[in-house]
Amino acid sequence: MRIGLYQFAPEFGAVERNLERIGKALRGEAADLWVLPELATTGYLFADRAECARLAEPVPGPSTEALAALCRARGTRVVAGLAERAGERLYNAAVYIGPDGVVGLYRKVHLFDRERLCFDPGPDPFRVHELDRFRLGLMICFDWLFPEAARSLALQGADLIAHPANLVLPYCQAAMVTRALENGVACATCNRVGAERRAGEELSFTGRSQVLDARGRCLGQAPAEGEETLVVEVDLDLSRDKRITERNDRLGDRRPDLYFSGR
Repeated sequence: MRIGLYQFAPEFGAVERNLERIGKALRGEAADLWVLPELATTGYLFADRAECARLAEPVPGPSTEALAALCRARGTRVVAGLAERAGERLYNAAVYIGPDGVVGLYRKVHLFDRERLCFDPGPDPFRVHELDRFRLGLMICFDWLFPEAARSLALQGADLIAHPANLVLPYCQAAMVTRALENGVACATCNRVGAERRAGEELSFTGRSQVLDARGRCLGQAPAEGEETLVVEVDLDLSRDKRITERNDRLGDRRPDLYFSGR
């Protein structure tokens, strides 16, 4: 399967211009699935919850409709991060979109730093979705720090984890190698680049978007700086083989009866 990543620096608050840039980038190369950064349509550094509410959209909504139209035109699918408004609730969300519209929705469970001032934590369990004959799981950015997120998806049969991100800490790209290796699942992290200076703060994003196979091998990585379109071929059948040796299985050898289950 051909997996594409579009690493770029969204312009804060410019939803239509960001969607135009996404459309132009995705028309350049062919991929079966594209992954975009976290909050790809709005930018990241909201001043407060009120500003977030003004830019957030329902799902389905205008941005998901625009992305679905792009999927129809290109015969592809997209995972994109956006700010979702659901009644009075605001979520840092990832949508999985195909030619017919929204296929899956994930609301970020583990909120990072000042995201807690703007968003509500996602209330729903991690889930997988159909991707041709494979299964796709969704995570967002800071979820990388919590092994339970990727493991929950792996136990549901995820063959690929799509991981929109706005990373500012330096550890994730290396940590995702472990997430892929320990679960035997391919991982596609699409990070943003550039910096945002708003609300009295400055954040610089680390780029280095990457695609890993189910053995933790890097199949392609973008640079730390600059816009980049990366498309790689991934053997998702490898995710179905959880063996480490002839006698060891990544998931089958687990001993959940002996693991601490406290909260």
